[in-house]
Amino acid sequence: MGEAIVKNDKKTIRAWAFFDWANSVYALVISTAIFPIYFTSVSDEVVKLFGTEINNGSLYTFTVTISYIIIAALSPLLSGIADSAGRRLFFLRFFTTIGAISCMSMYFFVESTDVWIGLTSFAFATIGFAGSLVFYDSYLPIIVSEDQYDRISAKGYTYGYIGSMIVLLFILFMNEKPEVFGMEKGTLPSRIGFVLVGVWWLGFAQYTFQRMPKDLKTPIDYSSFNRGYKEVKKVFDEALSFVNLKKFLFSFFFFMAGVQTVVYVATVFADQELRMSTAEMILTILLIQILGIIGAILFSRVSEKYGNRPALLVQIVVWFFVCIAAYLCTNKYQFYGIAAAVGMVMGGIQALARASYSKLIPTTTQDYTSYFSLYDVVYKVAIVVGTFLFGFVNQLTNSMRYSALTLALLFLLGFIFLWTVKFPGQGEEKLN
Repeated sequence: MGEAIVKNDKKTIRAWAFFDWANSVYALVISTAIFPIYFTSVSDEVVKLFGTEINNGSLYTFTVTISYIIIAALSPLLSGIADSAGRRLFFLRFFTTIGAISCMSMYFFVESTDVWIGLTSFAFATIGFAGSLVFYDSYLPIIVSEDQYDRISAKGYTYGYIGSMIVLLFILFMNEKPEVFGMEKGTLPSRIGFVLVGVWWLGFAQYTFQRMPKDLKTPIDYSSFNRGYKEVKKVFDEALSFVNLKKFLFSFFFFMAGVQTVVYVATVFADQELRMSTAEMILTILLIQILGIIGAILFSRVSEKYGNRPALLVQIVVWFFVCIAAYLCTNKYQFYGIAAAVGMVMGGIQALARASYSKLIPTTTQDYTSYFSLYDVVYKVAIVVGTFLFGFVNQLTNSMRYSALTLALLFLLGFIFLWTVKFPGQGEEKLN
């Protein structure tokens, strides 16, 4: 970076956390609450793809898979350039803009004949969201000291839950009372909601862009790409030589594959397996959001008192039983109970995973973006594997219940790997 960075500056931290406020509307409205329901209701139940019939629920999850394959392939290179050429903020802006504009373009997904417009816009919105996260996350160890990682990471997720709920409630009100806005019931309220998501995301992100440490603005040329590859390879080799860091990444891969797949398919599961109404599903999502705020704060406190590993292990156990309960779930009231459990561990496990990884990064490194690129690639490949397995099992069995059991296995493997990880202050040096 081209300027002296003062750690734990309140204004900088607030601006960093505010990016969660900006981009979490994608995570809630597009990936979880409104778009999945909208997609399955507007598209045909069976879609022909390359001469093969595929149900729309599986097509939706496979689109997530493809999006994350693309960004997983790109992000290591871009992260290496961001570190070597000092362009971290540039890429944060770039992917945010792509994601926000793609959300706005979902407005043109009106009927079943427009299904490819909807899927393409959704894919690019997903790429924009996922692509921005590695650069956003990499600021955490740069702007705050290690003793603040858990609290500040949780603060970001808390901002995100609150901001995204505001947008979701407004879109829900538009859908339920369109006459207040001079509209009739139909697709228009949701489509206007997609535009609102893009405007909110891009608009509020400007505050973060203004306050983050500035780039070096080194010109990006062929040598920058070459340095980027070398930087990423060096960090990958270095990171994998640290036993605890490597074991944590294996654990993170399995449990995050389960977590993020649930995020993308929860409402589709409620729709296709339980035939819940849109209003009931949105109520469920709001329950998850409210409890998510509580859970993120609660588990950051648990981590401060008992350590990162126990706090994460407890949450993984809850996730495992959530998947078993989903397999056994037969009515909406049981689903509400499952949603309550998900809410308590949704924000907590994501915030604590980010903070835990930050603690395991060697303190001597300056390659924070490349280290978070490794984290980000594992995260994205996990989503690729999780969503593909869910969609594949669903297509094979025509039942998402068996897909839920598959996710339970992923959480079990995550638990086993995490059990052997030691964090700083737990009897193991940071670089071991």
